[in-house]
Amino acid sequence: MTASESLVKRPTEGWVDVGDLRVRYLDWGGDGLPIIALHGLASSGHWYDLVAPLLSGDFRIIAPDQRGHGKTTQACSGYDWPALASDVAGLMDRLGLDRAVVMGHSWGGQVAVAMAAYQPERVSNLVMIDGGFLDPRLNPGATWEAFSNRVRARDVSGTRRELLDRFRSQLAGCWSDEVERIVQTMVYEDGDGQMHDILQLDNHAQVIRAMWDQPASTILPKITCPTLIVAAGPSPDRAGSEFAQMRRVMVGAAAAAVTGCRVHWIPETIHDIGYDKPGELATIIREFLAGE
Repeated sequence: MTASESLVKRPTEGWVDVGDLRVRYLDWGGDGLPIIALHGLASSGHWYDLVAPLLSGDFRIIAPDQRGHGKTTQACSGYDWPALASDVAGLMDRLGLDRAVVMGHSWGGQVAVAMAAYQPERVSNLVMIDGGFLDPRLNPGATWEAFSNRVRARDVSGTRRELLDRFRSQLAGCWSDEVERIVQTMVYEDGDGQMHDILQLDNHAQVIRAMWDQPASTILPKITCPTLIVAAGPSPDRAGSEFAQMRRVMVGAAAAAVTGCRVHWIPETIHDIGYDKPGELATIIREFLAGE
């Protein structure tokens, strides 16, 4: 199945109660090995809309809107790693899944890491998609103030058209009607026609505090399942930048912390690999899960 053909298959929408949450999830169906696919910060389960159909012939892909995101409950607390892992385990319980592959993009990668560390009996394999390896304290001279400023909530102000124009510019290399549809599942329009992130600012603040107080490096050594890091490689003109070099350090440190961890760099792509190179990403995941 090609990336363009993947657009034909849409997921079904489901809802389950997990503790105090009403969790909405997307399910591409099938009888294959289940994969719980976790989106990144201020995103939604639709982040996987281009990738999941390419895997659905062999796996059952389930992508929830995580706590405070998408259509799931806007909880005012519970953004620490144990609570987020418990959300994933609760979803699996409601769906009757004893074990699953757990993969996550960006911040979702660290939620996946938490799931593998705190609930290891529930995770058969772990896939970290350009995330889960962030350790802000590895940056020379790292401070909370500098980190919190760097990962502050993005600017989604303005009208829908103004916002989409900015997204189109930021994602110029992979922009399509499908990407335009996906990014709009992460925001909402108020009564005055102004756009906002669905993830509320107070909840965003709790997330980044957890990222600083307990970076992935503190729990990565607990992981025992087969693990894959898929990292976004920079364009040649950015390969020598301080940011690119620091990412390599973080990926290397994360891989060293997990016994037998595999790393696959996708060259010349963006953080949102699922928009830019969904076919290549799906192939890498499939080969890893097949033991190749």
